Amino acid sequence: MVDETSTHLKVPIRAQERDVCLGPDGAVAHVTRVIRMIQGRWKLPILFRLYAASSLRSSQFLRDMPGISQKVLTQHLRELEKDHLVERIDFAEKPLRVEYRLSERGRQLMPVLIEARRFSAEHPAY
Repeated sequence: MVDETSTHLKVPIRAQERDVCLGPDGAVAHVTRVIRMIQGRWKLPILFRLYAASSLRSSQFLRDMPGISQKVLTQHLRELEKDHLVERIDFAEKPLRVEYRLSERGRQLMPVLIEARRFSAEHPAY
């Protein structure tokens, strides 16, 4: 439960208070950064699929997520890796074997995404 005296519940009027909410290190900036990390048609399915499995290969993603192309899968996995939500494990074997898993940061994000799902289920679209 959020404390009602929290400064992020309203946009402060005074300039020195405004940065708490709207400044470069304010609440809005942090939430926007997280939304950008998960923005993209396939990023959430990738994250939820990795949450359900300890690790996956590209071929498993392609099989489990019909409609995603290899190019887009690779692009999204690289972006998720760049944001430290996913880890790429290269086994340095022949033939090449690479797997992906949630990073610690990715595992920390999952309860937030699960709560967002619960919120959506409890508040249907009108």
